[in-house]
Amino acid sequence: MADDALFSVKGKVVCVTGASSGLGQGAATILAQAGAKVVGVARRLSSLETWSENTEGETAFVTADLLAQESCKALADEIVEPFGCPDILINAAGVNTRINADQVRPADWDQTIKLNLTVPFFLAQQLVPYMVEANWGRVINFASLQSRRAFPNGISYGASKGGVEQMTRAMAEAWSGKGVMANALAPGFFPTELTSPVFEDSATADALAAQTCVGRNGQLSDLEGPLKFLCSSASDYVTGQVLFVDGGFTAK
Repeated sequence: MADDALFSVKGKVVCVTGASSGLGQGAATILAQAGAKVVGVARRLSSLETWSENTEGETAFVTADLLAQESCKALADEIVEPFGCPDILINAAGVNTRINADQVRPADWDQTIKLNLTVPFFLAQQLVPYMVEANWGRVINFASLQSRRAFPNGISYGASKGGVEQMTRAMAEAWSGKGVMANALAPGFFPTELTSPVFEDSATADALAAQTCVGRNGQLSDLEGPLKFLCSSASDYVTGQVLFVDGGFTAK
């Protein structure tokens, strides 16, 4: 198979949660520009409209408050409408409350666990049967540095992202024998809405860059190759894995 075909996502139907901003929107844009048919899912209608209007390629969007989802069935039905059955699900939506362990309330904990861990599973549960029927599919979860590392004020976020890593393995065990590969991307520090408290302090941002092996924080372009790899036939024998796109932050 030629290299361009091996890494191609052309014609694939992709659902990306968290597509209104940050790395979720970045992933949705990268795949649409590469020829995929992308359905973005997020809560903010205006942001989704702007993204869809300004993105080259075939795009559609579904507005949904993921925290309000019960079974995700109704959401899955909406996702299928624009382009048909999905080939790829990217669970990029997430929240990080950054609350000290002594101050975390049950509501804070529940919100983080639901959006970062519970919704990705139950949305996948609804969409994977379409992939199984086609005997080809991809579930790509967003893990984190905090899947492996403990950060200050990150106990609920870290617990959820540690869960994402293990959930990804369990998804692989459940579905890969039916043609659906399940993997996770674990980004390092990228400037996004979610990480804005970090990048607002240049000294902190510089200190984090210094902790990587390559000496800088992430840029959106750094996500393109790993994302296309996991979304394409190049990863046909890769499942249950977490790919850290962190410039070597976790290697030091």
